[in-house]
Amino acid sequence: MFTIDFSDHTEQVEPTWRHQIEQLLTFAKEQEAITEDAELSVTFVDKDEIQSINRDYRDKDKITDVISFAFEEDEDIFEDFEGVEVPRVLGDIIICTDVAKAQAEQYNHSFERELGFLALHGFLHLLGYDHMTEEDERVMFGRQDEILSAFGLTRDR
Repeated sequence: MFTIDFSDHTEQVEPTWRHQIEQLLTFAKEQEAITEDAELSVTFVDKDEIQSINRDYRDKDKITDVISFAFEEDEDIFEDFEGVEVPRVLGDIIICTDVAKAQAEQYNHSFERELGFLALHGFLHLLGYDHMTEEDERVMFGRQDEILSAFGLTRDR
């Protein structure tokens, strides 16, 4: 089972958009060959909230589009559950809807497409992808494009 817990602090994200993100991330999970049960959360926030999170947890006092907190970076937190079947807890994805709207306009595609793009970007971060070096960026963005294209969420949507 793949569980995605959604929380919308902005009350701007329509149920159909959440459903599309759920379908996209489920598709991405399959594309990444994750076969075990897994769960994550996706939270939608405004500019003030994402800036506060970025400042408090990443020491970056600025607005951003998406932040991911991967739970698997510290494997020791699951030591107490040895022998117990628990789902793979991937982490949290936090998306700023204000920035998503601005970026959708900037890139001339739908808000719905931008939310999907940001959710997938955050998801790949939870799986360990990064873009700190040119090579890492090439790999991550290439994978992102492959999954979005295979899913059918292109820039013209």
